[in-house]
Amino acid sequence: MGDLQSLRVFINCLDQQSLPRILQVCSGVYFQGSIYELSGSEVCLSTGDLVKIIGLQLLSVSCEEIDTGASYELPTDYSGQFRLVAEDLPYNTIEEIVGLCPVGVDACGSFIFTSREELTIENFTVPAGKELTLLSVEAADDGERLARCHVLGQNKASAEILLPLSLKGEFYEYESDRGFNLQEIMSSARLSCRRFRNTNMKNCGALMVFSPVYEISAIMHMRKNVVKFPSSLEVDVQDVTEKLQDLVFITPLSLTEVASQSKESFPTMAEILDSPEGDLFFNSSWFKELQSGRQLVLHQCGHTTMILASTPKGRKGKQYYFISDRYGGRMRRRAREFGSVYELYLASCQSPGLKVSVTRHSEAEEEEGIPALSVGEQLEVLRMDGLKDKSGAAQKVESLICKRTIEVDDEDEEEDEEVDSEEISLPLFMAGHFVEKLADNKKYKLTDLMKSSLPLDVKVVTRDKDLEKDPLMGLTSIKLEETFTETIVLASLSNKPDLCFELPVRWLQMSLCFTSDHLPWSSDEPPELHIETVTEVTEKFYYEYHKLISKTEEPPPRPPKRKPSNSKAPKKSHKPKNVLPNVSSNVTKQLDDLALHQTKGKRAPAPPPPDDTPDQPPPLLPRKSISIAESTSMPNMYVTGPTKARNAARRLSDSDHDYEDIKDTFNQPHESLFY
Repeated sequence: MGDLQSLRVFINCLDQQSLPRILQVCSGVYFQGSIYELSGSEVCLSTGDLVKIIGLQLLSVSCEEIDTGASYELPTDYSGQFRLVAEDLPYNTIEEIVGLCPVGVDACGSFIFTSREELTIENFTVPAGKELTLLSVEAADDGERLARCHVLGQNKASAEILLPLSLKGEFYEYESDRGFNLQEIMSSARLSCRRFRNTNMKNCGALMVFSPVYEISAIMHMRKNVVKFPSSLEVDVQDVTEKLQDLVFITPLSLTEVASQSKESFPTMAEILDSPEGDLFFNSSWFKELQSGRQLVLHQCGHTTMILASTPKGRKGKQYYFISDRYGGRMRRRAREFGSVYELYLASCQSPGLKVSVTRHSEAEEEEGIPALSVGEQLEVLRMDGLKDKSGAAQKVESLICKRTIEVDDEDEEEDEEVDSEEISLPLFMAGHFVEKLADNKKYKLTDLMKSSLPLDVKVVTRDKDLEKDPLMGLTSIKLEETFTETIVLASLSNKPDLCFELPVRWLQMSLCFTSDHLPWSSDEPPELHIETVTEVTEKFYYEYHKLISKTEEPPPRPPKRKPSNSKAPKKSHKPKNVLPNVSSNVTKQLDDLALHQTKGKRAPAPPPPDDTPDQPPPLLPRKSISIAESTSMPNMYVTGPTKARNAARRLSDSDHDYEDIKDTFNQPHESLFY
């Protein structure tokens, strides 16, 4: 077990050739993002967590000023140059230089030093202050260790000399003016631990040291992807690789990831880590068993064709199912009912040659172009057509052309002139009551019905024998709406491995992990599987499914707007008693127009005075008249009293007078209602 140290120090000293390494977080809590976020770019480290490091990648460079302690990060592609600062302390022997400084030549050169005193090696003399470049360490024949150095002589002549490591003197590192970028500094083991100054500053620039910041790729418990986090996290870690070499990290998998596994991975055991979340879409018994910690047997994965079905609204409300194409029951078609011509049109698009029977009378409306229909008439949908409406011109009404067949009685069949079929035009907005005519009474398999045009109304007449209880048996009617293909994982409970159910990948948000437990059967061959092929779903699933496939049905067409007709009705000669109701309605209209102190519409002008009236003020009349006969007030010529009007209407209803006499009667002046 390793020593306790910070994550930064451990990573900087780590030899990448020794990966992978298992670390345990010993102190500190660092949080970045959410522990439930499984994107692979966020991580939560807590005390006691185990992390398996599998890779390192240089992310950035941390720069720290020695004098002030300020630190900041620079990107690896930073273009600035830094100058190496030589150490002030002298080296006493060549062996000390070799022991403290990396030996060798890399892309950034090698260690360069000078001697304060003149050096004489055999017949070769090195002047004091001459630069020596340390190249390598070698061993002589007698076992003595020697340092091979490069020296530049006069006239730029170069030579290599061997200096014994035991050679004593006062040696100093040579400080050159060469600049290094960050990539050169980080790639050199000799430079990565040295001090530098920025070349853009003068000698008074701050001393700084660089340390790499790596992006650590690691595996953690309960994380489905490789997590990545920087090595600059302020946590203490301990290397526990030797102690936990056989540790297996649990990797959670979604159903989508399970379905993407190879066929050789099945059958296998799995454990539910997180039960299904979100909206509850299923009412089946197996759905309630999907709880955290439950063991499942995963038999296989693949694609299956299903059909969405619904029932009419009953005491339990409307029920919804999706049925697998493995369903073994038998069904018999039921006649569909339609409540409008538009529904007939939609059904005929799926089933050409649709035949229906009229189940309710409907009267004709000539203005709307609606023909009369009677119970028992047979209609066969022929085609669509566009007709001009009755009002005139550009507006068109989409209509359904149908062939109407009337079932005539025996008495009518003797007449040769009787026509038993004709083409009629039914506007799409027309309401009606129709029932489909079926040509057969066969029992169908579900796979046969799925080849037909949907939707279809059926009734299950023979149950699926592989099911303990067929939920479709006993339902009065089932509407098969549409088919769809679903990716499924075939699973069963560990205590009932032969009773299987299909987990639809798209509709279950859950996670599980593979385990090394043994399969719950003793023989090499799995038991005979019984698959639950009918799954009851909720109304929420039904509408979410239609949202997912973006299926929007257009509303039925609206009837055309009626335009007011300017043409007058032709005059017809009728007997007076046929006109009396119209006259009575005119009288009633006059009574409705009466109001206290006001008349309807614009007030009529006053009558002109008589020609023989002198230009004098009228005589004063008494305030109260003794009788109506003595009153000299002029009768009101413009208001008809309601009593007189009602009496006149009553007399008119009982009389057989001629229409002209009646009109003269109503043109006579009536006394005013007000006295």
